[in-house]
Amino acid sequence: MNLNSCSLSTSFDPTISSSHLLFNHHGLISSGLFYKKYGPFVFNRRRQSFRVYSESQKKEIQIRKFSPVLESDLLSGNGVVHSNEWKTVPDIWRTSAEKFGDRVAIVDSYHDPPTNMTYKQLEQEILNFCEGLRVIGLKPEEKLALFADNSCRWLVSDQGIMATGAINVVRGSRSSVEELFQIYNHSESVGLVVDDPEMYSGIFEKFHSRATLRFVILLWGEKSSVTNEAAVDIPIYSYKEIINLGHESRAAFLHSEDSGEQYTYTTISSDDIATLVYTSGTTGNPKGVMLTHKNLLHQVSNLKDIVPAVPGDRFLSMLPPWHAYERACEYFIFTRGIEQVYTTVKNLREDLRRYQPHYVISVPLVYETLYSGIQKQIRTSSAARKLVALLFLKISLAYMEAKRIYEGKCLARNLEQPSHLSALFDWMWARIVATILFPLHTLAKKIVYSKIKSAIGISKAGVSGGGSLSPHVDKFFEAIDIKVQNGYGLTESSPVVAARRLNCNVLGSVGHPIRHTEIMVFDAETDEVLPHGSKGIVKVRGPQVMKGYYKNPVATKKALDENGWLNTGDIGWICPPHSRGRSRQAGGVIVLEGRAKDTIVLSTGENVEPAEIEEAALRSRLIQQIVVIGQDQRRLGAIIVPDKEEILSAAKRSSVVEADGSELSKQKQISLLHEELRKWTSDCSFQVGPILVIDEPFTIDSGLMTPTMKIRRDRVVSLYKEQIDNLYK
Repeated sequence: MNLNSCSLSTSFDPTISSSHLLFNHHGLISSGLFYKKYGPFVFNRRRQSFRVYSESQKKEIQIRKFSPVLESDLLSGNGVVHSNEWKTVPDIWRTSAEKFGDRVAIVDSYHDPPTNMTYKQLEQEILNFCEGLRVIGLKPEEKLALFADNSCRWLVSDQGIMATGAINVVRGSRSSVEELFQIYNHSESVGLVVDDPEMYSGIFEKFHSRATLRFVILLWGEKSSVTNEAAVDIPIYSYKEIINLGHESRAAFLHSEDSGEQYTYTTISSDDIATLVYTSGTTGNPKGVMLTHKNLLHQVSNLKDIVPAVPGDRFLSMLPPWHAYERACEYFIFTRGIEQVYTTVKNLREDLRRYQPHYVISVPLVYETLYSGIQKQIRTSSAARKLVALLFLKISLAYMEAKRIYEGKCLARNLEQPSHLSALFDWMWARIVATILFPLHTLAKKIVYSKIKSAIGISKAGVSGGGSLSPHVDKFFEAIDIKVQNGYGLTESSPVVAARRLNCNVLGSVGHPIRHTEIMVFDAETDEVLPHGSKGIVKVRGPQVMKGYYKNPVATKKALDENGWLNTGDIGWICPPHSRGRSRQAGGVIVLEGRAKDTIVLSTGENVEPAEIEEAALRSRLIQQIVVIGQDQRRLGAIIVPDKEEILSAAKRSSVVEADGSELSKQKQISLLHEELRKWTSDCSFQVGPILVIDEPFTIDSGLMTPTMKIRRDRVVSLYKEQIDNLYK
């Protein structure tokens, strides 16, 4: 007797589950053939039952959603019209596999097993994972939580989930169990994809008792490593099992004669939600940002103006891939035929030297860390080398300043243009200075900067986003001939809305809006559009703007108005367009000056943007981290995490402690830090008064930094509330 359908319920047995699911999913093959391959059914196993239906029973028609380009070959015989136009994010893999098939796409050395994949292999891996998810029962539009860190398998699972028409809900493993649980439940996810057995065992107790889990998938490690308690009742699959299930199912599907009768085929729409990305929550609770395929494809199609990558370029990846910034950039670069190398924070410096990447996409903290490392290396060099390096740096900084002036790439807020005569004089003077300094700058590149560049390895550009890039770091990398392109965006905008171009890298700005994107500045009180040069709330409109916040219409309405403008919550201004003078090439670039909700209002009624002061203070090598405080107080204060090694060295140099001393009192630290703040923030509009020195740095693990390494200002202030109150008494 031929069977049209067969179903079983079981806790989990890999052999029977695989057989059953393939059999049930496609309604394939006779019972005799099934017996030959998989052996007899065992009907008496605990928690297992089978229901077999005869031919006369009506078949259940299932809906099968698919990415029209990615799966066009598999479904070409089922009334599906072939298309070469990307409608979904997973569609990019078919195009990339055809263009760059045998090129290496990914290198992942820090996982077991180490992995290298070509573009063709990566496409097949995504297709197999996608089909494997269908086999274990994931349905279109269901949510599947992907709680894992950066790896090649994260990428495969992310794209496999999207290709089924389901929605992935993403977060990293370093988030707290409570946060992961809240995200899982709020998103109404049906299952978990996690990094490894260790992570699953760590969150099991909370999830098993209070969440509904249909299944769990482990990206790395063996199922045998899962504790017995965590393995009870919930089917657990390894990554390889999902891949194998998908591979067998795809093969069976191709040979099925009645697949067209079992399914209603429909393509995933560009307006369908692709992912839920929960905001990092620097203030308040995380909100689930609904990003559609159309939102993300806008980034894929338009980031080439910022990063003109070509086949064979190498990228180094270290950011959390679930963060919208890293994620959108990854999707884009894989359409350009690049090689992506996965690294970690711990191995970053070594891998920069080892792989010599053409591009690095990262956050400001990484560039600040590289800057500090170079400065420390210069300081600890011999007196002669130190003198030469510092002299050359001063020359190069002056040369670059003059070069920006005569090229017209400086910022200006004044709407009025300079006169023709003053503009000409300004240009001539800058040109003369640059001409004089150019030979020395060229010599510095050969003698000093070439060695620094070899150690850092970034040959084309570093792209910085996800936070504010300090001006001194920006100018330093420009001086040593390493291009750093600052960009701007939000999770709610997929995320990039503006970025500096290689041919118009205006320091101090976040560049021009990217294609099809509007950016305007509005008055915070009247909501009227402000002229260029005026400071106000930055708003964005374009195809990359989110669909809204999941199950949160109130927050959606607050962020998105009826005309499609997204309120970024950032304060900024737009450089006026000038046809002459030192800002003639900078017209239209966006300049940011802090977050509206970070604004500190003193009891005097004055508004202070803390970002400016914090950026200036971080130029001191004695200050590792700083949070400026002072809401409703008469003057500003600061919470500072000092660099213990540097502040002790400074104390010894100034004879505050003995040369062989190893301890420095808090009061002496405060005295030294006051001097540093006066030195580095002298040009700021406001000065810092009382200082609270703390020993423990703000970290992701402590919950005081977001996973993208931004300080959670509200949590820091809340944690040290009592000490802050005493500070102002």
